[in-house]
Amino acid sequence: MLLLNTTRDALLAPLQSVAGIVEKRHTLPILSNVLIEKRGDQLTLLATDIEIQIRTTTAGHIGGEDSSITVGARKLQDILRALSDSVDIVLTLEDKRLTVKAGKSRFQLQTLPAADYPRMNLPDGDAVRFSVPQRAFKRQLAQVSYSMAQQDIRYYLNGLLLIADGSELRMVATDGHRLAYAAGDLAVPVQARTEAILPRKTVLELARQLADTDDPLEIILAGNQAVFRFGSIELVTKLIDGKFPDYERVIPQNHPRMVTFDRQPLLASLQRAAILTNEKFRGVRMVLGEGALKIISSNTEQEEAQEELEIDYHDTPLDIGFNVTYLLDVLNNLSSEQVEWRFNDGNSSALVTLPGNDKFKYVVMPMRI
Repeated sequence: MLLLNTTRDALLAPLQSVAGIVEKRHTLPILSNVLIEKRGDQLTLLATDIEIQIRTTTAGHIGGEDSSITVGARKLQDILRALSDSVDIVLTLEDKRLTVKAGKSRFQLQTLPAADYPRMNLPDGDAVRFSVPQRAFKRQLAQVSYSMAQQDIRYYLNGLLLIADGSELRMVATDGHRLAYAAGDLAVPVQARTEAILPRKTVLELARQLADTDDPLEIILAGNQAVFRFGSIELVTKLIDGKFPDYERVIPQNHPRMVTFDRQPLLASLQRAAILTNEKFRGVRMVLGEGALKIISSNTEQEEAQEELEIDYHDTPLDIGFNVTYLLDVLNNLSSEQVEWRFNDGNSSALVTLPGNDKFKYVVMPMRI
């Protein structure tokens, strides 16, 4: 039976949109597959790992009979990537085996029944709906997502807090050692304040897929699920059920010492100093003195690096240590030319903000070196 007759790119592009969430090894073999459905001139591809589901629909000059199958997502993607760009693809099904023909190349893949493929139901009932430009949401994600925890026993930290409140959209992420906060604007205010903790995998997939354009991203929050619709993609995700820490208590209010740094020179100095840090603890000392900042690192081989930057600082000297990775993360994910740092003492957290902008805050705990 002829399933599909199309070009390589017409099948590869939507497949790449959904295949990113497919796990390489799964206890349910069918979850390694992608569901391919053809109805008329519409082609729909769907993938899920039970927690997240991504669906994309395209329309065009696609031949073949109306049908539904599931086939190994990674294998099909690897085959299509290895073929030349403009080649025509023919998919046929016989005895539960999918044959992919392209020119003189021929591949046979096992399939599983489409009826057995698990699907997540879309949330029903009361929901909060709002829309933001894809570019704005993607930029906001970049400002906070690096602070999410990875496989923390406090499962609610392995994600990102999303708050829709009036005409403001806030995002917060923390791993217990640092916290990032970013706020954005909603063109149409939401009626009721809503909070949701997005899983780490969902956040990373959105960051990968969203376009750097002002095209709309529709967001629906309902119960324990969230739906994101943009372009031809619909992403449904379960939410993390837990109580996120009170981030407002973590953000320092009255740190007396403030320094404005040029972001790029500070980033370059920290990158160089990081070369000779202890591989396990990654610590650097920031020594603030009259008109200068010294960045000092050393390791167990008794090697040492020292960087010095001229700064506008005329306060009490300060010697404070940080994990250099936490400092590099925030500087790499900001685009502003300058950053403001506020300190209290060598045992208190530091606050990183942007000049004249109260919509971004980054708190980092010190470490003893």
